[in-house]
Amino acid sequence: MTRFLLGRTLLLLLGLVVASLLIFLALRVLPGDVAQVIGGTKATPEQVEKIRESLGLNQSLATQYTSWVAGLLRGDLGSSLLTGRPVGDDLAHRFQVTLPLTLLSLAIALVVALPLGTYAALRHDRPIGVAVGFGSQTLAAVPALWAGLLLILLFGRGVGLVGILPTSGFPRTGWQDPGAALTALVLPALTIGLIEGAVLLRFVRSAALEALDQDYVRAGAARGLTRPQALVRHGLPNVGLSVVSVSGLIFAGLITGAVLIEALFNLPGVGRMLVDDVGSRDIAKVQGEVIFLTGIVLVIGAVIDVTHRLIDPRQRERAAAA
Repeated sequence: MTRFLLGRTLLLLLGLVVASLLIFLALRVLPGDVAQVIGGTKATPEQVEKIRESLGLNQSLATQYTSWVAGLLRGDLGSSLLTGRPVGDDLAHRFQVTLPLTLLSLAIALVVALPLGTYAALRHDRPIGVAVGFGSQTLAAVPALWAGLLLILLFGRGVGLVGILPTSGFPRTGWQDPGAALTALVLPALTIGLIEGAVLLRFVRSAALEALDQDYVRAGAARGLTRPQALVRHGLPNVGLSVVSVSGLIFAGLITGAVLIEALFNLPGVGRMLVDDVGSRDIAKVQGEVIFLTGIVLVIGAVIDVTHRLIDPRQRERAAAA
């Protein structure tokens, strides 16, 4: 296990190095000039060049990259070229919205997928099981924007049939008022959670169906257990592997890709900040944000691998044999 952890850590570090180089180079080929944005439309070429010099943008790419990586090694994600604010401070502020939204969405997805996916597998040859499977496929194909608008029309305060939930914004006081903050995230989390729950349900159903055909589940049924009991006692580890993998991917995807939902519900999250910074050509801030999000995705991937090794006896046996 120690050798596996060391190897996985080295792979994670290598991924971060490659990602940092790709991010740095990709941002340098984007059109636009932040110095021109700062100087405005009336700035002369000489003024723009002075701004570039003051920001260090006239240095060689190697010098800029080395300086940026040196800051990352110190835990410094850089500062905005437009406002001078540390990127880490802005990320910490915006993550107070994005992280709870992601966790709440994932919780809703798991609550939907685990029981319904297992039930659909146990009743796969009956109308109710077929209906659950068909419903999950249909819901998974619904665009998030449409789902959000539909939920607003159903539950949005002032516009919905049952107007009980806010449809826009986040409290200025943040989580100082937990009730208001959590209420503001309910509709966005339902929008994401129901759709991702439908996707996860299909994986749970598939894994449970596969487990039902295994000899150990049949042996449990032969000893007097019902099919649901045999599945729960002997088949859940296999189902758990699929759930862990897909849940990790969903979690990473939600953190990095909830831009549309944050825009629809006017939430000041990380996704919206990243889109705004790309639009303003704030390269230093964008590269700090992207490497941070990339690091989260790589860490989640590593955690998934370690979790598989811990809960899958077949991987432990192969490691012991090696």
